[in-house]
Amino acid sequence: MAVVVQDSYLVGLIGSGIGPSLSPALHEREAERQGLRYDYRLLDIDVLGVRPEAVGELLRTARDRGFDGLNITHPCKQLVVPHLDALAPQAEALGAVNTVVVEDGRTVGHNTDVTGFAASFARGLPDVALERVVQLGAGGAGAAVAHATLTLGAGRVTVVDALADRAAALAASLNRHFGPGRAEAAAPDRLAALLAHADGVVHATPTGMAAHPGLPFPAQLLRPGLWVADVVYRPLETELLRTARATGCAVLDGGGMAVFQAVDAFRLFTGREPDSAAMLADFAGMAGGAQHSTGHAL
Repeated sequence: MAVVVQDSYLVGLIGSGIGPSLSPALHEREAERQGLRYDYRLLDIDVLGVRPEAVGELLRTARDRGFDGLNITHPCKQLVVPHLDALAPQAEALGAVNTVVVEDGRTVGHNTDVTGFAASFARGLPDVALERVVQLGAGGAGAAVAHATLTLGAGRVTVVDALADRAAALAASLNRHFGPGRAEAAAPDRLAALLAHADGVVHATPTGMAAHPGLPFPAQLLRPGLWVADVVYRPLETELLRTARATGCAVLDGGGMAVFQAVDAFRLFTGREPDSAAMLADFAGMAGGAQHSTGHAL
């Protein structure tokens, strides 16, 4: 009996303010290279006029309409979890999902932000010190990059978030997963003291996005020798990275994470091996060929 190989896919992205997202083009261009029919749709909760808590209903509707998979972004990465039929181990450990695969009517949550950030960091900041890392943001993206940073060998990650309970919950989760003392939570008023002794800082809040311009902390807290990694990629050159570079910091923009999480999501959706180099080149062209994170084009 012949095996029928699927060559047509319907996928989407659920989130807020996702009109500028490059995910549709990244996925569809790779699909075209592989000879696939691939329709990537945006399900913007702002455009639809629904609250983030409606993610469960959107998920069920997409499943019922024949979607093969969904990407999930801010602010729905944690809210979607209770509505899924199953979680991959990494997504379960994080309590956050950015990729949902629909298999025989069942929804299975994954997290490719972790592997995406790890791949980007290893590529863009391969030789930096990782003993003391400060991270701003403990939301869905924050959980992923904190796991990635510790997986990369960070000695200790201090999580800073305006919501004390959220920072404490993430730090506790990290310590359960990686061992006691690997993470701690801190209030924003400790940031100046923490950055004075840190090797680097990971920024994982929406500040710096087109809809949330500005710096996440005062520019005077930056200093030469401190590396700065941002998860924001629209714009690719955030005010934080621009200021950090001018100060003499090594920097990593969010472009690599955006590409590598898409690489991993494409693989989950299709079961096919994507061409990551071609997807990096696609992104460089779409983002204007920015050459900041590693000294060469992404």
